[in-house]
Amino acid sequence: MNRQNQPHPFMDVQEVKAVDSVKYSPVMSSPSAPLATPDVELDVHTLSSENLPWMCIVWDDPVNLMSYVTYVFQTVLGFSKKKATELMMQVHTEGKAVVSSGEKDKVEGDVKKLHTAGLWATMQQAG
Repeated sequence: MNRQNQPHPFMDVQEVKAVDSVKYSPVMSSPSAPLATPDVELDVHTLSSENLPWMCIVWDDPVNLMSYVTYVFQTVLGFSKKKATELMMQVHTEGKAVVSSGEKDKVEGDVKKLHTAGLWATMQQAG
């Protein structure tokens, strides 16, 4: 068969006619009324940069001993020995750990306390 007579390179004439004869008519159905109506109105809280929490991050440093970092987490931030040790190990192995979060003023205070104790700490907004 001659290629010039074929409208499509991979179909013969009968196949093309069969495809052309198919009519596409999408059918959309929707109920005229909602199936259920909520009894309560939802309160949608929009997250913006103003209301995202702040995080206090402690960074690994070459100066402070692991035992001292654990001690600071206990005495300055009030963690149990177990939790302070877990956070210290995260700082040691991963290079940083989030040690507190919340309102900007609270986190700023935590960062200042950790600086006073000699640790490297920064704050950043979550998100």
